[in-house]
Formats: sequence, structure tokens, C-alpha cells
Amino acid sequence: MYFRSMMNKNDIEEVKSLIASPKKISIIPHRNPDGDAMGSTLGLYHVLKQLDHDVTVISPNAFPDFLAWMPESNQVLVFEENRKKATEILQQSDVVFTLDFNVLSRTGDQMTSVLEGLNTTYIMIDHHQMPANYAKYTFSDTTYGSTCELLYILLQELGLNSLINKEVANCIYTGIVTDSGSFRFPKTTAQTHQVVAALIEKGVDNPEIHNALFNNSSYNRLQLLGRALQNMVILPEYRTSYLYLTEAELNQFQHRKGDTEGFVNYGLSIDGIDFTAFFTENKEEGIIKISFRSQGDVDVNEFARTYFEGGGHINAAGGKSTLPLEATLERFKSIIATSKP
Repeated sequence: MYFRSMMNKNDIEEVKSLIASPKKISIIPHRNPDGDAMGSTLGLYHVLKQLDHDVTVISPNAFPDFLAWMPESNQVLVFEENRKKATEILQQSDVVFTLDFNVLSRTGDQMTSVLEGLNTTYIMIDHHQMPANYAKYTFSDTTYGSTCELLYILLQELGLNSLINKEVANCIYTGIVTDSGSFRFPKTTAQTHQVVAALIEKGVDNPEIHNALFNNSSYNRLQLLGRALQNMVILPEYRTSYLYLTEAELNQFQHRKGDTEGFVNYGLSIDGIDFTAFFTENKEEGIIKISFRSQGDVDVNEFARTYFEGGGHINAAGGKSTLPLEATLERFKSIIATSKP
């Protein structure tokens, strides 16, 4: 089976040599990790463990409960919950892989300061735009719909296909299905389906994974979705919509990490809308977290980078605001009126 690859052959050979003998390795996803971040990190974890490396996945903060079924997810070390141990492991690491992000600040201020002080070899595997230059080896390609698909191709290039067992396949499949919107987003290619077919041949139970990811709503989560939809505002003259949730509303329905996953997409499902945003209030961190989605050539990556300290993809990005929620919404509407992407 043919898979496209534009990876630097010298980098491939050097990484092969680097991981040929056992080493201390840390693998890091971005803060507030999603299915692609956890799928890629845990998938790589299972591969490197088979090569007898001493491997630790260190997540900046806790991951959503709907990903807790993933193989060995209980071995993930959460930086915010055990900073001393996580920092010691990072400082002792010969190699640090960063997956599904391309600037160290995506791990949060405290973890970033630790990462910037390391004397180690960084390897980046990512599919977002504008990668920073902190890594010695950068495998970055924005044409891929997920980091997990890119990881699968990299494992082929490294000659490690035989190590993609059922556990690895389950992890990689999870990232592909979540970041592709269950295979409906534009970057889902023929190769994506070929990779998924190969993973199913490795033993992936795709219906079971789909149920674990998407058919696990609690009563409170559905109530929270209802409130977000009630809060939706349509700006038809700008083909834009937005939703929001206050911290009080999140608390009212006993919000857990991951409960609002996918809410932003409802704002894009309305006829005549090609740009939407979802705002959630977090008073403890002093920020408003923002998710952006778009259709066609509406570039939310550039919009997020320009106005809301964020970034991502052309059609999916994130950002933040340090203004109060009401002021953030007013600023958003003002920007849309003059500078809609």
C-alpha cells in the first residue's frame, strides 16, 4: 500500500539511530488534550515501550473522561497534579517528543518554563500551521487532518510498522476519527481511509471506539448543551454565529473536562453561517477560552492569531481573552463588523 510522504530522509535516518538503543523519553501533548493529542502520544508510547525505552507521557493538565478508556491512559503523568515528579522526569529525559502542538506555550506557562530550560533533544510531530523552531527534528505537515495520521506515516518511514499492534492502532484511530470529525472534514483524504483500513486490520474495533467517544453523554452534559444553544447568537449580515457559557452555567450542570467538546460545531450547522465561535468563562484562570470554526476559505487560524492570542488550522482554531466575558463578546462582535475573515 502506498502512503505519501515528504519527510526529510536525513532526519528519518537520524531519528532511527537515536531511538535504536534504550533511552529515557518523555512524550507531551498540548494543554487540554483532545483525542488527537492523547491518541498520538499514547500511540507513540506503546511503540517506544516495545523498543525497551523508559517512556513517560506527561500531560500538562488532566484529559477528558471520555478518553480514559484508551490503553495505558492510567499511566499518564499530569504535570499540574505532580509538578515535582514531572519536572524531574523531563530534566532526566534524553529525548522529548511534542505531539499535536508546535509552540511550547501550548503547554501552559509553568510547564513552558520547565521545557525551555531543558538540555535535551526535541522531536516535534504536528499538523498545525507556523511551527516554532525549538525542535531538532520537526515532522510538520498541515495537509494532514490529524497528528495521528502523520504519526502513522512517520512510523512507516522509521520501519516500525510491525510494532503497530492493537493498542497502538486503537490510539491512532482515536485521533484520526476525532480530528476528522468522523471523516467529514475537508482534509480527510483517500490516504486517511487507507490508514484507517490498515488500522482496522490491526484489530481496531471501530464501532466500540465510536461508542466510547461519542455515545457517552451524561444528563448534565445534555443540559449544558441545551443552555449553550439557548445562548446562541446569530449575526446573519456577517454569516456568523457564536455561543457562550458562563462559569455559573458550567457549575450549574456540574461541568467536567471534555463536556463541551464539539459544542462549537452546532454554530456552524446553521444554513447561511460560515464562521462561528464558542466562548467559555474560566474565572480561576482569568481567561475566556474560545474555539473558532469555519467553512470554505474563511481563515480562523489567522483570525485567532491576530485578535485572540491563538491559532490552529484554517477552519479550526482556538484562542483566549483576558477581558470579562461580556466585554470579550462585544469585542468579538466589533471585530467581526470590520474585519471578518
